[in-house]
Amino acid sequence: MQTLPHCETLLLKKQGPVLHVTINRPESRNAMSLQMVAELSTIFTEVESDSSIRAVVIRGSGGHFCAGGDIKDMAGARNQDAGEGETDPFYRLNRAFGQMLQQVNESSKVVVAVTEGAIMGGGFGLACISDVAIAGPTAKFGMPETSLGIIPAQIAPFVVERIGLTQARRLALLGLRIGAAEACALGIVHQAAASDEELNEMLAQALDRIRHCAPNATAETKALLHRVGHESMGGLLDSAADIFAKAVRGSEGAEGTMAFMQKRPPAWTDTK
Repeated sequence: MQTLPHCETLLLKKQGPVLHVTINRPESRNAMSLQMVAELSTIFTEVESDSSIRAVVIRGSGGHFCAGGDIKDMAGARNQDAGEGETDPFYRLNRAFGQMLQQVNESSKVVVAVTEGAIMGGGFGLACISDVAIAGPTAKFGMPETSLGIIPAQIAPFVVERIGLTQARRLALLGLRIGAAEACALGIVHQAAASDEELNEMLAQALDRIRHCAPNATAETKALLHRVGHESMGGLLDSAADIFAKAVRGSEGAEGTMAFMQKRPPAWTDTK
């Protein structure tokens, strides 16, 4: 990604191996529009082929992460009639969001969510597909869909994967809103900060740890973790052993071993 693309709903800033993506619709508490979905999808498509980027940090402007779906898009879809043989506009809107979530979830990069203020509906789903999630003191998480007469169609599977069926049932079926401490206890986020300063320090520490981990090994590990529960254990372990052997014999394995023996940082920690 030599030049950062222009986005209407996102602010982009590259710092070394980290791409910072700030959702920038503060007038709507960063509600997720179709345009935002398309722009996030474009960014993650480009990031996937950029070896200089090892992590993507997603956060929101104006004190909020993302307050859910954009009501204007919902209203626009309601005014569209599906012609004969055409797909329902509500289906297309909802499914486009789910495809973006799946793309981000399966990205080979480390995805870090910095959550503050409203993290509702689609924003909740976006937090649940991050690899590392940190909550600020103002964070409020929720799945309000059922209280609005709709369903959390695209985020529900990711929420179940994140925190398990039992807890997902309680949040979704009661339309609950919870704070950062409970979100941390449930495993929605990994850390909850007591102040903005602590939030930024937690982010800096996470990015430092990402820098210390080999990029290809990190990507292979993330892909392996996503396969758990979807394949037979024996077959998965056979495949994992093959990946392990290739990693040990590869350039990162050689460099990591040599760096350990020479008591020096491996080459991939130098990101300047």
